Amino acid sequence: MTSERRGWRDHPLVQLTLVRYREFYREPEAIFWVFVFPVLLTAGLGIAFRSRSPVRTPVALVSRGATDSSLAARLAATDGLRLHLLTDSAAAQALRTGEVGIVVTPTAAGVEYRYDPERPDAREARLRVDEAVQRSAGRVDAIATSERTVREAGARYVDFVVPGLLGMNLMGSGIWGLGFAIVDARRKHLLKRLVATPMSRTQFLASFVLSRLTFLIIEVALLIGFAALVFGVPLRGPPLLLAGLCLLSALAFASLGLLLSARPRTVEGVSGLMNVVMLPMWIFSGVFFSSSRFPDSVQPLIRALPLTAVIDALRATMLRGAGARELLPELAVITAWLLGSFVLAVRLFRWR
Repeated sequence: MTSERRGWRDHPLVQLTLVRYREFYREPEAIFWVFVFPVLLTAGLGIAFRSRSPVRTPVALVSRGATDSSLAARLAATDGLRLHLLTDSAAAQALRTGEVGIVVTPTAAGVEYRYDPERPDAREARLRVDEAVQRSAGRVDAIATSERTVREAGARYVDFVVPGLLGMNLMGSGIWGLGFAIVDARRKHLLKRLVATPMSRTQFLASFVLSRLTFLIIEVALLIGFAALVFGVPLRGPPLLLAGLCLLSALAFASLGLLLSARPRTVEGVSGLMNVVMLPMWIFSGVFFSSSRFPDSVQPLIRALPLTAVIDALRATMLRGAGARELLPELAVITAWLLGSFVLAVRLFRWR
């Protein structure tokens, strides 16, 4: 029994995987970026975009006498506006410095609006101000309307962004964590020493992928647990499906990290390759806003990116409760990147 256990522990793949663990926990910076930073980023975005009362756009009214009191009262009572009574020069200065979104000036012919049409809050304020002005003049709506506001979990920005942050973290820790470690070992001439040991190229690369599994459990549990407990982000899909999706995604990005580090000899070289690969995915894959905003002509390319497939699948599982059958297109893209990257990494890997 002892000899069998000792033989199992001495297996090259086991020893190489243990080395990956030791390399990781001896680097405090790596622990911060993998485990702590995603939670801090989620907290910051969740607080910034938390549910709160609508922002009131500041509006300046150039007051020229008591005749403007009824208009001032009407503007002050309008939802979404915060009224400031200013002189003409003070109002112009406030508009130039961005302290107010629009300046309202009563004239002999009616009312003049001064605002910057490039500012979205100014355009909205113009509509609200004009509604208040017209109502003060006696306008009556032809059709009665009503409002019903909805603040449902799953429809907030924090619900949208958490799957994006999770996908971004899986990509970053998989590509950066593996790529830098391999190239740094090659730069220090450690890889050529490993050639003489009883291991194969596949075992060496597989140890990096397997070491990601332990870290995956911790980083996913921290991020999703924090988002669910603090901000109430829903987890509507089957937990096993979500876990399997995170596992497959982590392995795919780990394989991509192996491929990017298969040839470079310097940290600067592999860093450039990683940025070239990751930067388009940060922009196009829908981390902070929907990828559907880009033109239809580039949508097939965006859908083929691994991060796009990962984020779309995570959002469908967490927010819509989608099942495995609905995720087949995304799972196919992720699997293709996993297998293709690992096979190419094994063939192209260079020890020296």
